[in-house]
Amino acid sequence: METPFVRPEVAAFLAAAQASGAPPIHHLPVVEARAAIRAMGGFADAPPVDLPVVRDLACPGPGGPIPLRLYDRNVDRREAGPLILFFHGGGFVFGDLDSHDSFCRTLADRTDMPVLAVDYRLAPEHPFPAFADDAECVARWVATEPADLGLDITGIVTCGDSAGGHLAILVAQRLGVEPANLPVLAQWTIYPFLGGGTDWDSVRRCGEGYMVTREAMDWFDGHCGNPFGDPRYSLLQGPVPQTPLLVHTTSLDPLRDQGVAYARLAEAQGARVVHIEAEGMIHGFVNMRGTLPSANEDVEHALAAGLDLLRS
Repeated sequence: METPFVRPEVAAFLAAAQASGAPPIHHLPVVEARAAIRAMGGFADAPPVDLPVVRDLACPGPGGPIPLRLYDRNVDRREAGPLILFFHGGGFVFGDLDSHDSFCRTLADRTDMPVLAVDYRLAPEHPFPAFADDAECVARWVATEPADLGLDITGIVTCGDSAGGHLAILVAQRLGVEPANLPVLAQWTIYPFLGGGTDWDSVRRCGEGYMVTREAMDWFDGHCGNPFGDPRYSLLQGPVPQTPLLVHTTSLDPLRDQGVAYARLAEAQGARVVHIEAEGMIHGFVNMRGTLPSANEDVEHALAAGLDLLRS
């Protein structure tokens, strides 16, 4: 098998991770694995951008209040416009409002759109469909234009990385079948997880040595309850809306081929689709922009493509 291209800074990061001797996260108890992920984010992520509006709030959910965080670079009341609804990655096991705080600040700053981040319930304490139910619940709550947000919202842009990309697509699928009070204007997904299992060429190429491994993928699925027969988990089996779609993949990601397959499927169903790929980059780069400087360029590329898709 041909050796894939790896950016020099990525190769150095992977070598350092290997040399550290730290156990793989999927060999740890969940509580310890979460702590390890938080620690890595503390040194690998980019410094947060200052914003005048960073406000915690919550909405009612099926399992109790769902914590949210609103980001905005505009301190005054905005004119009517779209809102970005952001779902964090982490395999439905890791992540919260703090893990992707830096990225959400960048998202709000670079797009000049309000961003609402969602702290959905995590497995294994809350296996599927808890996170799916929370994601849809928040989208429908936002579509009522609640006074808590203080915004005049014309539509929703669903956005997320990895497992969050899954939820961004799922919300578009669900609101395509049962529309809410506001439309989903676009889906922006970064290395999305589609729930498509491990029988992909990209898993065979990159399922070892590039951060996310085949074994880790099985570990995440197991904590979620292995719900492969449900189209809300296996999104390639779900209804495909014609909502404009951005899929940003990375060439060293075992999930890469799932994302490409969904992009092609959506395009075949008549959706406007933009697929871009970060060559030589690994899964998880939005949280590694401090350690991997070129990841900042990948983020800029993704946001520019997403804004073009929204405006076209």
